[in-house]
Amino acid sequence: MSDDWIEACQSGDIEKEDVMRFDQGDRTFAIYRTADDQYFATDGLCTHAKVHLAGGFVQGNIIECPKHNGRFDFTTGKAKAAPVCVDLKTYPVKIESGKIFFKPG
Repeated sequence: MSDDWIEACQSGDIEKEDVMRFDQGDRTFAIYRTADDQYFATDGLCTHAKVHLAGGFVQGNIIECPKHNGRFDFTTGKAKAAPVCVDLKTYPVKIESGKIFFKPG
């Protein structure tokens, strides 16, 4: 495994259709699990108000920011509903031995 990959959690630490916060140094990320057990990682803060997305609501592939209800597709990072208009940065994710790893850029 490359040193660029960071272990975030165990695969069972995130419920289906949920998100968890992961902090690394001075950066914060959001790790997501879909209903069909796919995992994704994005920057953890909303691009509109800098609120942590882990407090938001996940439905399907959408995360809704808990502050102003802006929405992002966390599989692509695309901003989907006002007031957000700047996309989220996404990161590659892999699973090894039941652990979730992501590769921040």
